[in-house]
Amino acid sequence: MFAIFKKEIISFFASPVGYLVIAVFLVINGLFLWIFDGEYNILNSGFADLTAFFRLAPWILLFLIPAVTMKSFSEEKKQGTLEILFTRPLTMWQIVLGKYLGAFALVLLALLPTLLYVWTVWQLGNPEGNLDTGSTLGSYFGLLFLILSYTAIGIFASTLSTNQIVAFLVSVFVCFLFYYGFEGLLALGFGTDISGLGMKAHFDSIGRGVLDTRDILYFISIAFFFLFVTVVKLKNRPDAV
Repeated sequence: MFAIFKKEIISFFASPVGYLVIAVFLVINGLFLWIFDGEYNILNSGFADLTAFFRLAPWILLFLIPAVTMKSFSEEKKQGTLEILFTRPLTMWQIVLGKYLGAFALVLLALLPTLLYVWTVWQLGNPEGNLDTGSTLGSYFGLLFLILSYTAIGIFASTLSTNQIVAFLVSVFVCFLFYYGFEGLLALGFGTDISGLGMKAHFDSIGRGVLDTRDILYFISIAFFFLFVTVVKLKNRPDAV
C-alpha cells in the first residue's frame, strides 16, 4: 500500500498537478477572503474570525478534490495499466487505500498553509488573540472529515469511466448531493427535515467546537461506503463507460 501511496504523491508533484492544486486552493481563498469585496471578505466583516473561510472552503474543495481524484483509476483504465496494477502482490483494498491516501495527503498539504489565516486573524483581533479557538479548531476538524468523504467519492467516481472529465463531473455531482443536496430539498419545500442526512449539517455541527461521535461516525461511514463500493467495482471490473 505504501508503494502505491508513494507513487501517487510522486506522480502529483512530477507534473504541475500537485502544485496547481495547492496554488488554486490558496489563491481562490485568498482572493475571496482578503481582496474581493463581499460577504466572505474578513477585513470588511468587522469580526476577527474565520467563519467566512469555513463557509467558502467546502465549496472550493467540492470542485478541487474531484480534479485531484479524477485520474486515479480512469487513467489506469485508459492506458491499459489497470491489469498490471492488479498483478502486484497487493490486495484490492491496499491498492484503493494507497490511491485514496495519496489524494488525501495532497489536499491536506493544500490545507496546511491556511493556518497562516489563523495567525493573521489572531493578530488582527482587538485585543490581540480575540479568536474563538474552539470553533476554529472544530471547523478544521470538520474540513478534515469533509476531505475524507470527498476524496472517497472522487476515488469511486474515477472507476466509472476511462474519461477523466466524466469522472470529474460525477464526483462533483455526488459531492454536491451529499454536501448540500438534502438541505436544498428541504429549502424547496419538502416537509420532512432530511438535512441531517447531508454533510453540511454535520460539518456545521463540528464547526461549533463540539466533536460529537455521531458527526464523526457519519463522515467515516460515508468514506468507508464509497471505498467499499470502489473495491467491489474494481473486483467486478465491468466495461468502462
